[in-house]
Formats: sequence, structure tokens, C-alpha cells
Amino acid sequence: MSSIMKHHLFWPLCVLAALLLFNLCYSPDFFSITVHDGHLYGSLIDILNFGAPLILVAIGMTLVVATKGIDLSVGSIVAISGAIACLSISRGADQNSLGLILTSVLLAAGLSLMLGAWNGLLVSGAGIQPIIATLILMVAGRGIAQLITGGQIITVTSTKYAYIGSGSLAALPFSIFVVALVLVIALLLTRRTALGLFIESVGCNPAASKMSGIRAHLVILSVYVFCGLCAGIAGLLLSSNVSSADGNNAGLWYELDAILAVVIGGTSLNGGRFYLTGTVIGALIIQTLTTTIYMIGVPPEITLVVKACVVLAVCLIQSDTFRAAIAARWKSRHYPAEKEMSRHAS
Repeated sequence: MSSIMKHHLFWPLCVLAALLLFNLCYSPDFFSITVHDGHLYGSLIDILNFGAPLILVAIGMTLVVATKGIDLSVGSIVAISGAIACLSISRGADQNSLGLILTSVLLAAGLSLMLGAWNGLLVSGAGIQPIIATLILMVAGRGIAQLITGGQIITVTSTKYAYIGSGSLAALPFSIFVVALVLVIALLLTRRTALGLFIESVGCNPAASKMSGIRAHLVILSVYVFCGLCAGIAGLLLSSNVSSADGNNAGLWYELDAILAVVIGGTSLNGGRFYLTGTVIGALIIQTLTTTIYMIGVPPEITLVVKACVVLAVCLIQSDTFRAAIAARWKSRHYPAEKEMSRHAS
């Protein structure tokens, strides 16, 4: 049991199970899943569907954090990706043209790759601290998204584009398959090739990695490019789900939720070892918590406070130091004789 409790997924899974159990007690039909017109509907399906963009952003953020970096610009990239895709579609003669949809998606993905490469070059090439380098694009990117949309919400009427974020495949939301594909690719690249070892090595000690023959600057550049791509795909999911692009609010605060998901999943901000599966569970915890808050009717003005308190509690539960301090305090209170004997022995 002790070895199970020390597993990096134990506490995140316990927290997720506790949230789901609370929802079940509050709403007995929370786990119910219905089939309508060949599609599955239910609260659990909604959590997976609405949490898909956050999971994508968090996957990319995990690899960046593993190199001892951070990317504060992912929310802005989400907004830019959705804005450029919707703008391209809205200017087309036939918004349901498959060629137009593919061109718009590739344009958004390509721009996201370029933005990720910009962050990577600032960090690995110019030597700027990651929090400063990505803060530049975080601020400027939101303005770029609003320039693309002209400060307005761009609405599209393309059913094929809407399928990306709100369509279904094999009775499940299509967004789930997009997330699964990206996760599998990330796992294969980091666990079946030497790339994962290079990322962890650079995160632990970039100087030693460079001396051992690892191109640390190339590894850092690649993770920022991948993170930008993940944010771009998330922007496509968000904008296609509502068939519109909002340069001001799309992806707002996604960078903070993604960082929280990474930390909850067991990846340290000090770099090194990372856990993609833990990150997915962390993102599901955040999305489940958001669903819970809305379901129980928490006033909007204190929603963020409640969310922050719960996330703080989760992080404290995961902390070995905090749990050891609580255990020691409980033991000293309930077994004072042992404490006194230990003091005399010392």
C-alpha cells in the first residue's frame, strides 16, 4: 500500500475520484449517459469534450516545463489560431468547401508553429528567461488576435469546420479523438525514442547535457514549437465548437490552468522527469472542478476563489513534506509518551 501511495498518479486519481463522487452525491444522474441520434450525451462526455482544449495545451506545456521552462503565451496562441482560421473561412465564397477548411486549418497550425518557434528562439537562441520571453507573446499575441478579428467576434457558418469541435465519431465527440492522437504521438516520441531522455536531461542540467553531446538549444526549440502547435489545435477546437472567434476572450487564462494541470499531474516546475498521463488527469481534475462549480451554483464572482482553494488543497495533499508534517503533528498529539521518550533518548 505504501508503494501505491507513492506512485505519482495515486493522489491525482484520488482527487478526481473524490470530485466525481461528490458530483454523484449531489446529482444522482451525473454518471448517466444517453444515446440520441447515434451520439452519446452526459456529464462525463461533456467533461471530456469541454476539457479537450485544456488537455492539448497542458500536454505541450508539460514538455516545456520538463526543460525547466514555462510558456505564458499559449492562451494568446489559442486566440490567434481560432481568429486566423475563422477569418480565412469567413472570406471564402463557399464556407463549406473542404479545400477552404483544410487551408484554414493548415494556416492556423502553421502560424502556431511559427509562434512556438519564436518563443523557442528567444529562449534557446537569445538566452532570454522563459517567463519573460513568453510573456512578450502573451501580451502582444492577444493584441494580434484582436487585430485579426478587427476587435469583433468573427462568426462562420461552416458545418464542416464546426465538426472539428462539436462533431461526433463513433458516437463520441471528435475532439476526444484529436486529443488521443496528439497524446499518443507525444508518448511515442518521448517514451519510445531518445527524445524524452534528452528533454529530461536538459531540464535537469542543460550545461552537462550540452557537454555530453546533446543539442540542448535544439531540444528546447522543439518543445516550444510543439507547445505552440498544441495551443493552435486547441484554438481550432474552441473556435469550431462555437463557430466563432473572439480575440479578446478565447483561451483567456488557459496558460494558468495548463500550468496547474502539469503540477497536479506530478511534473515538477524545476524541470526533469515529466508525466504526460498525470497531466491529462490534472486537466480532467480542473475541468471536473469547473463543471462542479457551475453545477452547484457557485456565484460567478467567487468562482475563481473556490477554484484556487481546491487546487491549493490538491497541491498540499500531493506534497510529501506537507503530509509528513501533518503525520508528525498527529503522532505527537496522540502519542505524547513516545515523543517524550524520543526526546530523552536523543
